[in-house]
Amino acid sequence: DSNLALPGAPVAAPIVAVRARPLAKWLAILEVLAVSGIPTQLLVFLVLWWLSNINPFDEAGQLSLEFVAIGLLLDTALIALMIRVFLALNGEDSRDVFIGQRRVLGEVLRGLAWLPVVLIVVTALALAMRAILPGLHTVEENPYARFMQTPVEGVVFGIVVILSGGVKEELQRGFILSRFEQSLGGMRLGLIITTLVFGLLHLPQGADGAIVIGLLGLFWGLLYAKRRSAVRAMTNHAGFDSAQVLQYVLVKALGG
Repeated sequence: DSNLALPGAPVAAPIVAVRARPLAKWLAILEVLAVSGIPTQLLVFLVLWWLSNINPFDEAGQLSLEFVAIGLLLDTALIALMIRVFLALNGEDSRDVFIGQRRVLGEVLRGLAWLPVVLIVVTALALAMRAILPGLHTVEENPYARFMQTPVEGVVFGIVVILSGGVKEELQRGFILSRFEQSLGGMRLGLIITTLVFGLLHLPQGADGAIVIGLLGLFWGLLYAKRRSAVRAMTNHAGFDSAQVLQYVLVKALGG
């Protein structure tokens, strides 16, 4: 019998799955909306505009890299803090929600291993849509390109997209999907809604870009749903965004 132990031998504690307390639907909805990014970004950017000496606009009258970078990093910190508080108030552990039983290093390595595949598939999808459905290419140049005009700007913006994109957005996705599973109709419904919203929020990058990014969001959501760990999706997302920034900076530096 595998449950028998020799006298005096230490007995390993059984691994018990910790289930979160039931959460009222209205409260789950409020928490999801609160960490969605829209209310916090509005708050952060308005406060930053009113209370800081940072000029929100550059010489061309567009939002400056300094203003956007500081605002997004503050929003990332605020979202992470809110998620931590919401989980603690419901008796949940952040590690259970975002890491689970997976080995962190293994998830990181697998997230990086998937990066070339994701880059190839995304490039193929973008080229296919441009060839088959050219009307969806509604934006000629990525609006974020103006934040990467020099290598220094590229480094700064690269740090921002790693933290605000790879880290924050996967924390949001994991938290929101866990709330859907608990109280809002299940993980599948959560995947559908987060995919649609994620794509719509990227419409400034063009209709084709929004579709591709929405599908990327679905992929990262499926990773979380399957692994019950946000680490692989977080690593892959951060790597993807970093690769996009690096590609643009290199092309710009080579005169492209």
